[in-house]
Amino acid sequence: MIRFSGLDRVFSALDNALKTLTTEPSGTGRPMPGRELPQADLQAKQIRHAAGLMRVNHAGEVAAQGLYQGQALATPSAQHAQALLGAAREEADHLRWTLTRLRELDGRPSVFSPLWYAGAFCLGLVAGRLPLAQAMGFVSETERQVEAHLKGHLSNLPVNDHRSRALVSQMMADEATHGAEARAMGGADLPAPVQGAMRTSAKLMVQTAYHL
Repeated sequence: MIRFSGLDRVFSALDNALKTLTTEPSGTGRPMPGRELPQADLQAKQIRHAAGLMRVNHAGEVAAQGLYQGQALATPSAQHAQALLGAAREEADHLRWTLTRLRELDGRPSVFSPLWYAGAFCLGLVAGRLPLAQAMGFVSETERQVEAHLKGHLSNLPVNDHRSRALVSQMMADEATHGAEARAMGGADLPAPVQGAMRTSAKLMVQTAYHL
């Protein structure tokens, strides 16, 4: 296993922040799900709604990068840092996919993307210093809530927007995998008040990013 110095990890986190906010991170290079499907014949209202939902998903992926990078930087375990960065690389596929779909829907990313990244990065720093069970539990609970959020999007997307639905379905599967991996690494259930606080903060981001 390659071991990086603390300074290496700081520069890596800064590089990720810049790429997340200014470019299209390549991630693992997986092609966007549903790319072969035809564009749906959507009404203007449906297009705006689908774009709003995809902007929320993109904002969530920006936050995911901040969370994983912050936690990987703060954890004292090189093994867990590598696992977190591996998950972040797969999540970067989601970032690229949602940005591509946003553009196809004539949408744009949230103007608060830097705030979503910074806030999640700070949470990651705190989570990374927790005992292993709580640190991995934080990742597991985050992924569980994101998976539930994406399931709701499948119910709200236009039924004939097959490109968006294919993308969201694959994201759901990936989130479930990452949550399972965090639990396999020792993640424990978080206290109910913490779970509730996480849902409240996520709801604020969702309501803001849908419009802005």
